[in-house]
Amino acid sequence: MPTGRTPAQERPPILRPWHFVLAFGIVSLLADMVYEGARSIIGPYLGTLGASAAVVGLVAGAGEFIGYGLRVVSGYAVRQTAHYWAWTITGYALTVLSVPFIGATGAIAPALLLYGTERLGKAVRSPAKDTLLSHASTSTGRGSAFGVHQALDQTGAMLGPLLLAAVLAWREGDYRLAFGVLAVPGVLVLALLFWLRSRVPDPAAYEHGTEAAESSQEQRTTTEPASRASLPARFWQYTAAVAVLSFGVAPFPLMAFHAQTTGLLSDALVPVVFAVAMAVDGLSGLVVGRIYDRRGPLVLLAVPVAAAVAAIAFGNTAALVWTGAAVWGVVNGVLDSTVKAVITELVPSSSRAVAFGWLALVRGLGLLVAGGILGAAYGIQPGVAVVVIIAANLVAFAGLAWVLGRMRRR
Repeated sequence: MPTGRTPAQERPPILRPWHFVLAFGIVSLLADMVYEGARSIIGPYLGTLGASAAVVGLVAGAGEFIGYGLRVVSGYAVRQTAHYWAWTITGYALTVLSVPFIGATGAIAPALLLYGTERLGKAVRSPAKDTLLSHASTSTGRGSAFGVHQALDQTGAMLGPLLLAAVLAWREGDYRLAFGVLAVPGVLVLALLFWLRSRVPDPAAYEHGTEAAESSQEQRTTTEPASRASLPARFWQYTAAVAVLSFGVAPFPLMAFHAQTTGLLSDALVPVVFAVAMAVDGLSGLVVGRIYDRRGPLVLLAVPVAAAVAAIAFGNTAALVWTGAAVWGVVNGVLDSTVKAVITELVPSSSRAVAFGWLALVRGLGLLVAGGILGAAYGIQPGVAVVVIIAANLVAFAGLAWVLGRMRRR
């Protein structure tokens, strides 16, 4: 972003708040076609390259840690520079340029490197993107804005896997082509982002009008470093509960590995299952977001219950895989939307990029540990992985109930 204030930045944004939310949702829709499409087949693809269940689980966890855990670094960088659009566009570019080449490698090492670069792109953009969206959510309703964004986001997460399912049904085992077609929505992502930035150069104006834009400009010129102490104690209690909850969420690549290696699903059906999960993901984010606006944060107590139920995906029938994946979609829909809405109540707008980064870090750590431990547990026996998932969610439920209860009393 430019460092000097222009006449355009002194006026209200050209797009209305809801129009901005919807346009950003379309960006996420197209981007999710790219990276969620890749995530839907990365497990089976690695299996064709000779990877074991433990490797797939660890790769899934490491990928999630990169995508979530490194956001705390970009969160501080975003707060220090206040170049929200630059970080957002750079992060999306890393993702959409990495994914199409994964299938062209034909070897584990370069495929993992590109998958890690794609996850790095998510880490780079997310704190800035969430902060931009949080400004517009002031006028639309916190839960509703993040819920609508999540619904559009997950529409793309459904369409991408369905596209790849069609490709693999047409050309069985042709992962090079499957990853390659994802370049098309990737180009559209970048084009729409540049257009959106030109229409709304400073979304902070949504929150408090011109005064917010001026405050945002002052923030760009300050040299005061962001510090952990600037975030309230209640925020840290909340993120700790989310970390435990994340540990109890099984990675989809491990679920897909189970479905394929046991012969419960074919190569072409695995991304279809993921598409169904993403459809449920988007719908649950939208519905729970509206309930959150009316009933408050206690709605999140349903998440650890659903995460424990999702463990049935490691069962021995295709029906259990489909059902478990759908419930898994509910869990991720709420974690990717309503969980963020709570942050807007706990943290002032000037510190949200950092707060979103720390929240992502603890989620990433939980998912990293979950991927490694659940992959190893599955290698012993699928039932062992199920026991670990249920135990983690019992602890998560107790911790989340304590934190949300204190928030409600406040």
